[in-house]
Amino acid sequence: MTWTVAPEPYDSPVAAALWRAYYTEVSDRWYLLHEGRRTDPDELEREIAEQPGADLAPPGGQLLVARYGGEPAGTAGVRLLDDTTAELTRVFLHEPMRGKGGAALLVRAAEDTARGLGARRMVLDTRGDLVEARALYTRLGYEETAPHNDDKYAEHWFAKHLT
Repeated sequence: MTWTVAPEPYDSPVAAALWRAYYTEVSDRWYLLHEGRRTDPDELEREIAEQPGADLAPPGGQLLVARYGGEPAGTAGVRLLDDTTAELTRVFLHEPMRGKGGAALLVRAAEDTARGLGARRMVLDTRGDLVEARALYTRLGYEETAPHNDDKYAEHWFAKHLT
């Protein structure tokens, strides 16, 4: 089986299904850690509706979808914050696809996309409980830095110069 990564419209059925899986996982992890419960279904629907991903559409952004053996397996999004800085967001792989090289491939494709949009620096945020994500970003050359946003769930911020 092989990986492919390609742009995907943020509002396609594939993107919507991957976004739902992403949000369900990260939300459930947060609520289980902090409140001992899973995400309320109504809250999930509100959050998905509030963040449809339109900022991940050209010309200022792009959603990428990774496929493994032709099947949708994950996403990564890029959006420009200014003329030279892009933000990496929505990095996700379905759990059975993890450990097969897809996450690094997605992040590198996102970096290439950011360069194509004119960015020279990529930033991102993540949470403390997402230890796998923090390990991935560190392995790929991202360094922890000062906050670049005030996202209420962000606990760690990273940056990388794109050369």
